[in-house]
Amino acid sequence: MADAGIRIERWGEHDLPLLEALLGDPEMTVHIGGPETPEKLSERQARYIKPADAAEGPQFRIVDVTSGEGVGWVGYWEREWHDRTIYEIGWSVLTRFQGRGMASAATSQAIAVARSGGKHQFMHAFPSIANAPSNAICRKLGFTLVEEIPVEYPPGNFMRCNDWRLDLHSTRPDDA
Repeated sequence: MADAGIRIERWGEHDLPLLEALLGDPEMTVHIGGPETPEKLSERQARYIKPADAAEGPQFRIVDVTSGEGVGWVGYWEREWHDRTIYEIGWSVLTRFQGRGMASAATSQAIAVARSGGKHQFMHAFPSIANAPSNAICRKLGFTLVEEIPVEYPPGNFMRCNDWRLDLHSTRPDDA
């Protein structure tokens, strides 16, 4: 897969403005229940800059290699799902950089990091059923659609999501 002119870097101390642009903007958060408060963004920033072995898992800024500008975020974390510990992955790219393959390339790079660790067999993504671009990324990267499910996020807000699963121990699409 082409790198789409991006690289991923560990989330850093100075990345709060990027986080605010990604998760504090109503347009950017239409598929995840709306923008987070400044307090929630500060809490999230503190979690994201913890060491890689923290339960939050590695969080990365997506960087445009030409300009060096942060254009998005991708990360994964542990969660319990159907009596098993899995990784959940998520991503977001600023509106003006969408449609260039940056989210796919960055997510592919993050999957490679998770695979190299060999810790969990499965990674899941839970995009809203209405988020066509994120569902397309899951398909493109070899995730298998498991089912449509209700997800509560943020607390008190229920939405319909697709449960996509990727077998990290396999190099072919998940057929387990």
